[in-house]
Amino acid sequence: MSIISRAFTTAAAGPFKLAIVGSGPAGFYTAHRLLKEWPNTQIDMFDSLPVPHGLVRFGVAPDHPEVKNVMTTFDKVAEDDRFRFFGNVPVGTNSSKSLSIKDLQNHFDAVLLSYGASEDRKMGIPGEDTFGVESARSFVGWYNGHPYYRDLKLALDDTETAVVVGQGNVALDIARILLSPIDQLRKTDITEYALEALSKSRVKHVHVVGRRGPVQVSFTSKELREQMSLPGVEFKADMDFIKREITESQPFISKNRPLKRLMGLLEKGSPTKNADKSWTAKFLRSPAEILAENNRVSGIKYEINRLEGPLEKRRAVGTGEYESQECGMVFTSIGYKSLPIEGVPFDHGQGRVPNAYGKILSGDNELAGMYTAGWLKRGPTGVIVSTMTDAYETADTIVDDLKNGRDMLARCSSQPQQDVDQLLKERDIQPVSYQDWKKIEAAEFAVGNTLGKPREKFSRIQDMLAVLGRS
Repeated sequence: MSIISRAFTTAAAGPFKLAIVGSGPAGFYTAHRLLKEWPNTQIDMFDSLPVPHGLVRFGVAPDHPEVKNVMTTFDKVAEDDRFRFFGNVPVGTNSSKSLSIKDLQNHFDAVLLSYGASEDRKMGIPGEDTFGVESARSFVGWYNGHPYYRDLKLALDDTETAVVVGQGNVALDIARILLSPIDQLRKTDITEYALEALSKSRVKHVHVVGRRGPVQVSFTSKELREQMSLPGVEFKADMDFIKREITESQPFISKNRPLKRLMGLLEKGSPTKNADKSWTAKFLRSPAEILAENNRVSGIKYEINRLEGPLEKRRAVGTGEYESQECGMVFTSIGYKSLPIEGVPFDHGQGRVPNAYGKILSGDNELAGMYTAGWLKRGPTGVIVSTMTDAYETADTIVDDLKNGRDMLARCSSQPQQDVDQLLKERDIQPVSYQDWKKIEAAEFAVGNTLGKPREKFSRIQDMLAVLGRS
């Protein structure tokens, strides 16, 4: 990959100009740190959607409003005169109404890629495309008002039993949303169309399935405590197996306080007994096939596993024995993956952009002025706090490069702000500014107020733009 570079000097070039692709936590936290540590900076942030904040808006569960408080920090970043937001501006889509990475390289001193992980990992088993199988991303996006998933067709009113494959926090989010009392959800910012569908849902039993044992689950104590406390929902599991695994793993558990606390909650179980609704933690099961009748999910076939290896690195090994379970829906929560973008190196095996502390690599060579942060940098793991730490690391790498006079991009534009505006006009792209976004948000608050909830998200792009008087 050939990128023309030059040494960056503030005296010669004026402010350091950075383009950020992606407006989720990784992008905003990098901007936050950089504006503080290198004051002579100007940042333009681009997102394909008219609205910012990425997974904070579209991924955080609606009954977790405290997690969304980070948007206050993002608002403060956006209020800075050195920052501009360009919503409704796709990057790298090969469309005539989009910008390319080359466009950004020509107009900025550096480019930061923080567009996250936009696809789901597949189970790779027969029947995976049957109606009734949905990814965690699509279901979470559906109830959170993501425009791409607004019209998702779900079989909620057609079955009493759902299976969630995966045992992380998102898996428990799905189980909790499916089983929560509808009046409890009405107080959140979950979309009205999701509320209507969930109010008609027949789902009463949710099985959360993992390939390993209870000690290896990925969800946290907070999520498990909420799940165990759901009103009118019983917890079911092979408690003898859970207690045996916890006992045998004590040498490992005792060294890990968060894990010890988590196992205590799991062993204690739920106070609710003999309830109409239930959730089950099922262990040592790997999906082998989706069973179908009349082109709809009718069940799932598992291979039964056993655990091998040392306590701290237990792995699941198939036994060659199988069992089947009836269900009408299967949600896959086994992780996300990032997609490559033209003009940027990509490690398909790792599913991320190769980098060293956020500096993008081509082979063993650093690419001048090219950086990454968030899931695209480290893979789709961790929570918002870990994304903040990750973003700060990238910002510190940028600052270190600037302090040491390392090469940046040799942009051909002497006035990138004006030239980017002109480029957008030439391609008939109408960007949405952060001030525009605040108008959209105010309209969401107003509609939500009439419904007795924090906000009602606009889930169609045309509705967002209509607030701004655009078609």
